[in-house]
Amino acid sequence: KKGVVGKFVEFFGPGVAGLPLADRATIGNMSPEYGATCGIFPVDQETLRYLEFTGRPKAQVALVEAYAKEQGLFHVPDGPEPAYSDTLALDLGTVEPSLAGPRRPQDRVALSDVGRNFLQELPTLVKPTSSIAPPPDVRNHWEAEGGQPFGGGAAVAAVTAPPRRTHVDLKLEGVDCELRHGSVVIAAITSCTNTSNPSVMIAAGLLAKKAVEKGLQTKAWVKTSLAPMPALEELRFHLVGYGCTTCIGNSGPLPEPVSAAIAEGELVVCSVLSGNRNFEGRIQQEVRANYLTSPPLVVAFALAGRIDIDLHVDPLGTGADGKPVFLRDVWPSAKEVDDLVRKNIKSAMFTKSYADVFAGDERWNGLPVPAADLFAWEAASTYIRRAPYFDGMPPVPGPIADIRGARVLCHLGDSITTDHISPAGSIRKTSPAGGYLIAHGVEPKDFNSYGSRRGNHEVMVRGTFANVRLKNLLAPGTEGWFTRHLPDGEQMSIYDASLKYAAEHVPLLVLAGKEYGSGSSRDWAAKGPRLLGVRAVIAQSFERIHRSNLVGMGILPLQLAADESVEVLGLTGEEVYDLPRLADVLAPGFPRGKQLIVTATRAEGAKREFRVSVRIDTPQELEYYRHGGILEYVLRQLAARS
Repeated sequence: KKGVVGKFVEFFGPGVAGLPLADRATIGNMSPEYGATCGIFPVDQETLRYLEFTGRPKAQVALVEAYAKEQGLFHVPDGPEPAYSDTLALDLGTVEPSLAGPRRPQDRVALSDVGRNFLQELPTLVKPTSSIAPPPDVRNHWEAEGGQPFGGGAAVAAVTAPPRRTHVDLKLEGVDCELRHGSVVIAAITSCTNTSNPSVMIAAGLLAKKAVEKGLQTKAWVKTSLAPMPALEELRFHLVGYGCTTCIGNSGPLPEPVSAAIAEGELVVCSVLSGNRNFEGRIQQEVRANYLTSPPLVVAFALAGRIDIDLHVDPLGTGADGKPVFLRDVWPSAKEVDDLVRKNIKSAMFTKSYADVFAGDERWNGLPVPAADLFAWEAASTYIRRAPYFDGMPPVPGPIADIRGARVLCHLGDSITTDHISPAGSIRKTSPAGGYLIAHGVEPKDFNSYGSRRGNHEVMVRGTFANVRLKNLLAPGTEGWFTRHLPDGEQMSIYDASLKYAAEHVPLLVLAGKEYGSGSSRDWAAKGPRLLGVRAVIAQSFERIHRSNLVGMGILPLQLAADESVEVLGLTGEEVYDLPRLADVLAPGFPRGKQLIVTATRAEGAKREFRVSVRIDTPQELEYYRHGGILEYVLRQLAARS
């Protein structure tokens, strides 16, 4: 509701004192998701308590307190309000249990509304080629499946009719099951955002313990992960790894019967995770709806096995006594959680861990380290290969060249994330990257992920714009890595089209809407387009870090006027584009706000001129662009010193 892109967000007021430091870290860690440069909490009594508790020397704690107070940085609940550029008020009493989804972390949904939200989003989540027809009556559809009425006919009638609910019967672990739209197939307690917060982790463990005592089990079709307590293991939440797992797409494959059922029924199934990002295609390629929530609610939805449910009134399942078990029956009280935190989280844990934090284990210390000055490239490696960034690079940069006769490689919509541009998760065998690995003797079971192969540019360039949920408007009716080569109109992979354009000496552009490059700060989301031959991106707006990364790879970010869009300008992406006078527009000096005239020529010869702002925002960025990118700039700087 209130844009905070590029802002430093500081939390203050009487409510701050009641937030434990771990909760503050969770909120601060989510700052990219609410668009801010950072989210910070001031130093206060809770900060000092945490420093003492985690084993910092008393002298250091005293120094922090004295310095913060001397500088006027120490927060006192009833103290004077600092001067800010702008303020927002949040009444903590209005905060309610929520999820975010099914596509973006900023799309908050109240827990009581998640079922309605899923039904409302369902028509937009089905495959573009799906032939599933909508049902005649959403109310009957919802209530027939056991859902509670949503407060009267008007509210229900406002829900867009989703595809007809289909189901697929399957057998898992000897049990007959039914998979359908809204089934939760992944439930993961994961990510840096929540797993370091002892309160929410203990709450998840307590909920699991109470559920086990009631005789509940997670549904057989739900893939679960993590186990800080035995009760979670009884619900199949096993510890699967330390680091980026499900939240970045490293959940691994679904059980084969589940995967087959999803494909057979063209089902829109769900994941529920405690991570901080849920962009399209990021979590698992077969899962089209992804919701973020707290660890205890992850456990609750794993027990329910479905997302289209109101946990306030619908049961999680049936207990061992044959009676329905509701969320309120297993939800731990704040006192139960606090008592366990105080009893089990000890100061010695931190001092012991900090003492050896940089030591490494036997495997790390046993890695062979080559003694040579230069890296020894292995020609057969499919993980690390020498990238061509410096091939043919002259010792000094040439003049800035115009972009003429350019074609559009991708015509995209709003909220194109770095996951759309350069996915980090699993690699499909039918994708260009999968084809490359198979050709180099790698079996699909050993593909690993894009993230693990980021040292191989051959994989990553083929994976650029290869998100399975990407919708390129140049190839309507498709999802994934497809485009059309112009002017012949032949449909092919984006990678193959880039090769064909390169052979024809045609520079490439990307057209996009608002928030281009949002999401994770991912260098390959700029490196990949550069290797495809993309020279410029024309968009309504850019995410701050991604815009900078584009410049760093020699790609020109061009922003449309506030009242203009690709649609308003009548552009289809089939035009030929000319960007003249680049050298004049980007003459030495601070270029921020400078404008460029772009000419788009249609096949019949009609021309459309429009202005764009050149989003090179600093003199240093101009230097990077003049050199062709930051890598070339740094190499030339090093060469000059030697």
